[in-house]
Amino acid sequence: MTRTLNKPSVIMMFILPAFITFTLIVIVSIIWVFCVSFLNWNGMTDGSFAGLENYRQLFFEDSNYWEIVGNTFLYTVYELIWQVLGGLLVAIFLTRIRRGRAILQTLYYIPVVISTVAICQIFTKFFSVTPPGMINSLLGLINEDWYYLEWLSNPNMSLEVAAFAEGYKYFGLYMVIFYAALISIPQELEEAARIDGASVLTQILRIKLPYIKPVIISNLIIVLNGSMRSFDVSYLLTKGGPANTSQLLTPYMYKQAFNSLRYGYGSAVAITIVILCVLLGVVLQKIVIRDDKED
Repeated sequence: MTRTLNKPSVIMMFILPAFITFTLIVIVSIIWVFCVSFLNWNGMTDGSFAGLENYRQLFFEDSNYWEIVGNTFLYTVYELIWQVLGGLLVAIFLTRIRRGRAILQTLYYIPVVISTVAICQIFTKFFSVTPPGMINSLLGLINEDWYYLEWLSNPNMSLEVAAFAEGYKYFGLYMVIFYAALISIPQELEEAARIDGASVLTQILRIKLPYIKPVIISNLIIVLNGSMRSFDVSYLLTKGGPANTSQLLTPYMYKQAFNSLRYGYGSAVAITIVILCVLLGVVLQKIVIRDDKED
Protein backbone atom coordinates (compact mmCIF):
# COMPACT_ATOMS: atom_id res chain seq x y z
CA MET A 1 0.00 0.00 0.00
CA THR A 2 2.82 2.42 0.90
CA ARG A 3 4.64 1.68 -2.37
CA THR A 4 1.50 2.41 -4.35
CA LEU A 5 0.89 5.73 -2.59
CA ASN A 6 4.51 6.78 -3.17
CA LYS A 7 4.26 6.40 -6.94
CA PRO A 8 4.39 9.74 -8.81
CA SER A 9 1.35 8.77 -10.89
CA VAL A 10 -0.74 8.15 -7.78
CA ILE A 11 0.45 11.38 -6.17
CA MET A 12 -0.46 13.33 -9.32
CA MET A 13 -3.88 11.66 -9.35
CA PHE A 14 -4.64 13.27 -5.98
CA ILE A 15 -2.97 16.62 -6.71
CA LEU A 16 -4.18 17.23 -10.27
CA PRO A 17 -7.94 17.74 -9.60
CA ALA A 18 -7.25 20.30 -6.87
CA PHE A 19 -4.62 22.01 -9.02
CA ILE A 20 -6.95 22.25 -12.02
CA THR A 21 -9.79 23.58 -9.86
CA PHE A 22 -7.52 26.17 -8.21
CA THR A 23 -6.15 27.25 -11.58
CA LEU A 24 -9.57 27.71 -13.18
CA ILE A 25 -11.19 29.48 -10.22
CA VAL A 26 -8.29 31.53 -8.84
CA ILE A 27 -5.42 31.91 -11.31
CA VAL A 28 -7.54 32.40 -14.43
CA SER A 29 -9.79 34.86 -12.57
CA ILE A 30 -6.82 36.93 -11.42
CA ILE A 31 -5.41 37.02 -14.96
CA TRP A 32 -8.80 38.09 -16.35
CA VAL A 33 -9.20 40.84 -13.74
CA PHE A 34 -5.65 42.01 -14.44
CA CYS A 35 -6.51 42.40 -18.13
CA VAL A 36 -9.76 44.22 -17.35
CA SER A 37 -7.89 46.67 -15.12
CA PHE A 38 -6.35 48.19 -18.25
CA LEU A 39 -9.76 48.92 -19.79
CA ASN A 40 -12.26 51.73 -19.58
CA TRP A 41 -15.36 49.51 -19.39
CA ASN A 42 -18.83 49.82 -17.87
CA GLY A 43 -19.62 46.11 -18.14
CA MET A 44 -22.18 46.51 -20.93
CA THR A 45 -20.72 48.30 -23.93
CA ASP A 46 -17.41 47.53 -25.58
CA GLY A 47 -14.50 48.61 -23.44
CA SER A 48 -11.63 50.76 -24.64
CA PHE A 49 -7.98 50.32 -23.76
CA ALA A 50 -6.96 52.79 -21.07
CA GLY A 51 -3.43 51.64 -20.33
CA LEU A 52 -2.29 52.61 -16.84
CA GLU A 53 -4.91 55.32 -16.49
CA ASN A 54 -6.94 53.39 -13.89
CA TYR A 55 -3.86 52.85 -11.77
CA ARG A 56 -2.77 56.48 -12.16
CA GLN A 57 -6.16 57.70 -10.97
CA LEU A 58 -6.19 55.18 -8.15
CA PHE A 59 -2.76 56.05 -6.75
CA PHE A 60 -2.54 59.78 -7.47
CA GLU A 61 -6.05 61.20 -7.84
CA ASP A 62 -8.33 59.08 -5.66
CA SER A 63 -8.09 60.76 -2.26
CA ASN A 64 -10.21 58.00 -0.69
CA TYR A 65 -7.97 55.12 -1.74
CA TRP A 66 -5.09 55.64 0.68
CA GLU A 67 -7.47 56.31 3.56
CA ILE A 68 -9.21 53.02 2.77
CA VAL A 69 -5.86 51.21 2.62
CA GLY A 70 -5.12 52.56 6.09
CA ASN A 71 -8.54 51.42 7.30
CA THR A 72 -7.91 47.95 5.91
CA PHE A 73 -4.53 47.62 7.61
CA LEU A 74 -5.98 48.82 10.92
CA TYR A 75 -8.91 46.44 10.51
CA THR A 76 -6.43 43.61 9.89
CA VAL A 77 -4.57 44.45 13.12
CA TYR A 78 -7.84 44.33 15.04
CA GLU A 79 -8.70 40.95 13.52
CA LEU A 80 -5.30 39.52 14.40
CA ILE A 81 -5.94 40.57 18.00
CA TRP A 82 -9.53 39.32 18.19
CA GLN A 83 -9.21 36.11 16.22
CA VAL A 84 -5.64 34.87 16.72
CA LEU A 85 -4.75 36.28 20.14
CA GLY A 86 -8.32 35.93 21.45
CA GLY A 87 -8.66 32.40 20.14
CA LEU A 88 -5.30 31.42 21.60
CA LEU A 89 -6.09 32.83 25.05
CA VAL A 90 -9.48 31.12 25.17
CA ALA A 91 -7.92 27.84 24.01
CA ILE A 92 -5.33 28.06 26.82
CA PHE A 93 -8.14 28.80 29.28
CA LEU A 94 -10.05 25.73 28.13
CA THR A 95 -7.03 23.49 28.68
CA ARG A 96 -6.87 24.67 32.29
CA ILE A 97 -10.44 23.79 33.28
CA ARG A 98 -12.11 20.43 33.77
CA ARG A 99 -15.79 21.09 34.37
CA GLY A 100 -18.04 22.63 31.75
CA ARG A 101 -15.36 22.57 29.06
CA ALA A 102 -17.60 21.00 26.39
CA ILE A 103 -20.38 23.52 27.06
CA LEU A 104 -17.98 26.46 26.80
CA GLN A 105 -16.46 25.11 23.60
CA THR A 106 -19.92 24.86 22.07
CA LEU A 107 -20.90 28.36 23.18
CA TYR A 108 -17.69 29.86 21.82
CA TYR A 109 -18.10 28.06 18.50
CA ILE A 110 -21.79 28.89 17.90
CA PRO A 111 -21.08 32.28 16.19
CA VAL A 112 -18.98 30.48 13.56
CA VAL A 113 -21.99 28.50 12.28
CA ILE A 114 -24.41 31.45 12.43
CA SER A 115 -24.79 33.30 9.13
CA THR A 116 -22.99 36.62 8.76
CA VAL A 117 -26.28 38.41 8.07
CA ALA A 118 -27.70 37.15 11.36
CA ILE A 119 -24.57 38.21 13.27
CA CYS A 120 -24.78 41.70 11.77
CA GLN A 121 -28.46 41.95 12.64
CA ILE A 122 -27.66 41.00 16.23
CA PHE A 123 -24.93 43.64 16.48
CA THR A 124 -27.16 46.24 14.84
CA LYS A 125 -29.75 45.64 17.57
CA PHE A 126 -27.10 45.60 20.31
CA PHE A 127 -25.70 48.99 19.26
CA SER A 128 -29.02 50.56 18.25
CA VAL A 129 -29.63 54.18 19.29
CA THR A 130 -33.34 54.62 18.49
CA PRO A 131 -34.63 52.71 20.28
CA PRO A 132 -31.65 52.20 22.62
CA GLY A 133 -30.13 48.76 22.16
CA MET A 134 -28.84 46.49 24.87
CA ILE A 135 -25.43 48.18 25.06
CA ASN A 136 -26.83 51.69 25.43
CA SER A 137 -29.54 50.49 27.81
CA LEU A 138 -26.93 49.03 30.15
CA LEU A 139 -24.69 52.09 29.87
CA GLY A 140 -27.70 54.33 30.46
CA LEU A 141 -28.11 52.81 33.89
CA ILE A 142 -24.75 54.39 34.78
CA ASN A 143 -25.21 57.70 33.00
CA GLU A 144 -28.41 58.89 31.28
CA ASP A 145 -26.41 60.63 28.54
CA TRP A 146 -25.11 57.25 27.42
CA TYR A 147 -28.54 56.09 26.32
CA TYR A 148 -27.93 57.75 22.98
CA LEU A 149 -24.28 56.96 22.30
CA GLU A 150 -23.57 56.51 18.61
CA TRP A 151 -21.64 53.41 17.64
CA LEU A 152 -22.18 52.39 14.02
CA SER A 153 -22.57 55.99 12.83
CA ASN A 154 -19.69 57.33 14.90
CA PRO A 155 -16.63 58.00 12.67
CA ASN A 156 -14.35 57.22 15.63
CA MET A 157 -16.01 53.90 16.47
CA SER A 158 -17.56 52.36 13.36
CA LEU A 159 -14.42 50.58 12.16
CA GLU A 160 -13.73 49.14 15.61
CA VAL A 161 -17.32 47.90 16.00
CA ALA A 162 -17.20 46.20 12.60
CA ALA A 163 -13.85 44.60 13.45
CA PHE A 164 -15.20 43.39 16.78
CA ALA A 165 -18.24 41.85 15.09
CA GLU A 166 -16.10 39.91 12.63
CA GLY A 167 -13.69 38.89 15.37
CA TYR A 168 -16.61 37.67 17.48
CA LYS A 169 -17.87 35.55 14.60
CA TYR A 170 -14.62 33.82 13.71
CA PHE A 171 -12.47 33.67 16.84
CA GLY A 172 -14.22 30.42 17.88
CA LEU A 173 -12.84 28.74 14.76
CA TYR A 174 -9.26 29.55 15.70
CA MET A 175 -9.98 28.68 19.32
CA VAL A 176 -10.79 25.13 18.19
CA ILE A 177 -7.62 24.92 16.08
CA PHE A 178 -5.43 26.19 18.93
CA TYR A 179 -7.15 23.92 21.43
CA ALA A 180 -6.51 20.87 19.23
CA ALA A 181 -2.85 21.89 18.93
CA LEU A 182 -2.45 22.46 22.68
CA ILE A 183 -3.91 19.11 23.72
CA SER A 184 -1.58 17.37 21.24
CA ILE A 185 1.50 18.50 23.21
CA PRO A 186 3.11 15.45 24.83
CA GLN A 187 2.32 15.23 28.53
CA GLU A 188 5.95 14.29 29.22
CA LEU A 189 7.06 17.83 28.39
CA GLU A 190 4.64 19.40 30.86
CA GLU A 191 5.47 16.87 33.56
CA ALA A 192 9.20 17.50 33.12
CA ALA A 193 8.62 21.25 33.35
CA ARG A 194 6.57 20.85 36.53
CA ILE A 195 9.27 18.69 38.09
CA ASP A 196 11.82 21.40 37.27
CA GLY A 197 9.61 23.90 39.09
CA ALA A 198 8.34 25.84 36.06
CA SER A 199 5.28 27.98 36.73
CA VAL A 200 2.13 27.77 34.62
CA LEU A 201 3.08 30.97 32.78
CA THR A 202 6.58 29.65 32.10
CA GLN A 203 5.16 26.40 30.74
CA ILE A 204 2.93 28.34 28.37
CA LEU A 205 5.64 30.73 27.15
CA ARG A 206 8.58 28.32 27.04
CA ILE A 207 6.97 25.02 26.09
CA LYS A 208 3.44 25.25 24.73
CA LEU A 209 3.71 28.29 22.48
CA PRO A 210 7.01 27.25 20.85
CA TYR A 211 5.59 23.74 20.31
CA ILE A 212 2.52 25.02 18.45
CA LYS A 213 4.41 27.80 16.61
CA PRO A 214 3.60 26.34 13.13
CA VAL A 215 -0.11 26.43 14.00
CA ILE A 216 0.17 30.03 15.19
CA ILE A 217 1.94 31.07 11.98
CA SER A 218 -0.65 29.29 9.82
CA ASN A 219 -3.51 31.02 11.62
CA LEU A 220 -1.75 34.39 11.34
CA ILE A 221 -1.44 33.99 7.57
CA ILE A 222 -5.07 32.87 7.19
CA VAL A 223 -6.45 35.75 9.28
CA LEU A 224 -4.09 38.24 7.63
CA ASN A 225 -5.25 37.39 4.13
CA GLY A 226 -8.87 37.00 5.17
CA SER A 227 -8.94 40.41 6.84
CA MET A 228 -7.32 42.13 3.86
CA ARG A 229 -10.14 40.69 1.72
CA SER A 230 -12.90 41.21 4.27
CA PHE A 231 -16.22 42.30 2.82
CA ASP A 232 -19.44 41.07 4.37
CA VAL A 233 -19.39 42.21 8.02
CA SER A 234 -18.22 45.79 7.47
CA TYR A 235 -20.48 46.21 4.44
CA LEU A 236 -23.58 44.92 6.21
CA LEU A 237 -22.98 46.85 9.42
CA THR A 238 -21.77 50.26 8.29
CA LYS A 239 -21.77 50.32 4.45
CA GLY A 240 -18.30 51.84 4.81
CA GLY A 241 -19.59 54.94 6.55
CA PRO A 242 -19.75 57.43 7.87
CA ALA A 243 -17.62 59.24 5.28
CA ASN A 244 -15.48 56.17 4.45
CA THR A 245 -14.20 55.88 8.03
CA SER A 246 -15.01 52.14 8.05
CA GLN A 247 -14.60 51.54 4.33
CA LEU A 248 -12.39 48.57 3.36
CA LEU A 249 -10.70 47.72 0.07
CA THR A 250 -12.99 44.88 -0.98
CA PRO A 251 -16.30 46.76 -0.49
CA TYR A 252 -14.68 49.75 -2.23
CA MET A 253 -13.80 47.52 -5.18
CA TYR A 254 -17.39 46.25 -5.25
CA LYS A 255 -18.84 49.76 -5.22
CA GLN A 256 -16.56 50.96 -8.00
CA ALA A 257 -17.23 47.96 -10.23
CA PHE A 258 -20.90 47.20 -9.65
CA ASN A 259 -22.44 50.38 -8.25
CA SER A 260 -20.51 52.91 -10.34
CA LEU A 261 -20.13 50.53 -13.32
CA ARG A 262 -16.40 51.22 -13.51
CA TYR A 263 -15.24 47.66 -14.04
CA GLY A 264 -11.74 48.63 -15.12
CA TYR A 265 -11.23 50.84 -12.08
CA GLY A 266 -12.72 48.23 -9.74
CA SER A 267 -10.42 45.62 -11.27
CA ALA A 268 -7.43 47.85 -10.58
CA VAL A 269 -8.49 47.99 -6.92
CA ALA A 270 -8.82 44.19 -6.94
CA ILE A 271 -5.30 43.76 -8.29
CA THR A 272 -3.90 45.97 -5.51
CA ILE A 273 -5.67 43.73 -2.98
CA VAL A 274 -4.02 40.66 -4.50
CA ILE A 275 -0.61 42.36 -4.44
CA LEU A 276 -0.98 43.47 -0.82
CA CYS A 277 -2.06 39.97 0.29
CA VAL A 278 0.89 38.37 -1.50
CA LEU A 279 3.38 40.92 -0.13
CA LEU A 280 2.15 40.54 3.45
CA GLY A 281 2.25 36.75 3.15
CA VAL A 282 5.82 36.85 1.80
CA VAL A 283 6.97 39.29 4.50
CA LEU A 284 5.47 37.14 7.24
CA GLN A 285 7.05 34.03 5.76
CA LYS A 286 10.46 35.75 5.60
CA ILE A 287 10.14 36.75 9.26
CA VAL A 288 9.28 33.18 10.23
CA ILE A 289 12.18 31.71 8.22
CA ARG A 290 14.62 34.20 9.76
CA ASP A 291 13.41 33.37 13.27
CA ASP A 292 13.79 29.65 12.57
CA LYS A 293 17.37 30.15 11.39
CA GLU A 294 18.18 32.20 14.51
CA ASP A 295 16.72 29.46 16.71
